[in-house]
Amino acid sequence: MRIGIMGAGSLGTIIGALISKGSDEVELIDVYQEHVNTLNEVGATITGTMNETIRVKAITPKEMSGTYDLVLLLTKQVFNQDVVTNLKGYLHNDSVVLSLQNGVPEEDLVSILGEKHVIGGSVEFGATFIEPGVSELTTATEAFKGNAFQIGELDGSISERIQEIKKILDLVGGTHVTDNLVGTKWAKLLVNVALSGMSAALGCTFGEVIKDEAAVYSAVRLADETIRVAEAAGVTLAPLSGFDLGIFKLVEDESNLPMAIGFARKAFEPQALLRASMLQDLEKQRKTEIDYINGFVVTKGKDLGVATPYNDLVVRLVQKAEEEKAVTSFEVNIPFFKELMQG
Repeated sequence: MRIGIMGAGSLGTIIGALISKGSDEVELIDVYQEHVNTLNEVGATITGTMNETIRVKAITPKEMSGTYDLVLLLTKQVFNQDVVTNLKGYLHNDSVVLSLQNGVPEEDLVSILGEKHVIGGSVEFGATFIEPGVSELTTATEAFKGNAFQIGELDGSISERIQEIKKILDLVGGTHVTDNLVGTKWAKLLVNVALSGMSAALGCTFGEVIKDEAAVYSAVRLADETIRVAEAAGVTLAPLSGFDLGIFKLVEDESNLPMAIGFARKAFEPQALLRASMLQDLEKQRKTEIDYINGFVVTKGKDLGVATPYNDLVVRLVQKAEEEKAVTSFEVNIPFFKELMQG
């Protein structure tokens, strides 16, 4: 099977390297020429909770040729129109594109590629791009091996091809097939909204979010807003890494808040070292995916009549940093969340 890893950033480097160890022809595809050169000359180096250098084949999009049987899509949604339209020319009749992007991009992908070519999924581990050729795995090894991916057909069927793709992804880490893909994507969206959103808005790690009282409270409120918007859209959130995310839905008097915060601290501790990719984008003065993560909840909330004040604030803070080409600061921005908490 010929496999393309479209977007060999922090996650794509690790995924492509580990699949390369035990699968057929694999190509890591990325626009960053220095990164591509290092991958070819030195290999993909994984640091953090895993330490290994693996020989890989890497190319730029201009070097693509022929067709791929399977493409793992890991580029950012902001580039989807160009990336996916170009990718269409390298697919044959039975090619499969597995979206492992943040947010819920499947509807847009289907509009470009056609429904039969698209399978959805979520990545449930974290990584940080260190330098060309080097990616840091920031998730604890046990969590990574147990829950690395959830994948599923758009219609919820358990197909032969989804089982074959599971075998490939199992080379990386624990892969689970879901019959509720939409619920799975919203579940991953919730985590990105709450933890990645706060990490980007405050310029800190996930661990710093869950340790600070105001930050973790705001993260829970972000999760609560996401659940309310999902329910209004008729979506039932799937469990994530075995956890029932319904615990984040706050009752009117917030009497279950201490339990929700305690759960957040326990559930996300394995991700404590992670810094949101949106924060990494701000540091590199690149456009973030905020419009497709917290902004997606805001837009859906407006359409469905669900208030999302905490998501509104995160979007404003991150967009402001984008416009100013600045990096967010915990000390500067946490007072805005404290003010919102006070009503």
